[in-house]
Amino acid sequence: MKDWLDEIKWNDDGLVPAIAQDHKTGRVLMMAWMNRESLALTATEQRAIYWSRSRGKLWRKGEESGHVQKLHEMRLDCDADVIILMVEQLGHIACHTGRESCFYRVFDNGQWNTVDPVLKDPHAIYSAGH
Repeated sequence: MKDWLDEIKWNDDGLVPAIAQDHKTGRVLMMAWMNRESLALTATEQRAIYWSRSRGKLWRKGEESGHVQKLHEMRLDCDADVIILMVEQLGHIACHTGRESCFYRVFDNGQWNTVDPVLKDPHAIYSAGH
C-alpha cells in the first residue's frame, strides 16, 4: 500500500507549504511549512503542527500562545506541492502580532495599509506562560 505522505512533492529541504484557513469563513489565516513528521502528526493529533525553520524543530501551533488550530480537513492541491488545512482557530488569533490573520495588510495606492485590528497585545499573549 502506498504511503499517503509519498504522494506529496516535498521541496529540496523536505518541506511543503501549508495554508491554514478558517473552516467556517474560508479566510486565510496564515502560511507555514510542514515536513513529513509534522504533517503526519497533524493528521494523527487533529491539530496543526508545523516545522519551524527558524527554530529547526516541530511547532505545535498554540504551544506558547494557547491559540491552537483544530484540524477539520486537509487538502492537497493538483500539483501535490501545497497543503490546505481547514481549521478552527481557538482564540480567533492566528498571527503572532495578535491579529486574526497574518494577512492583515492590503496593497492600495502604492503602499501596504494595515486593515485588521490587534485583538490581543502580543506581549500579553507570549508572557502569559502558555
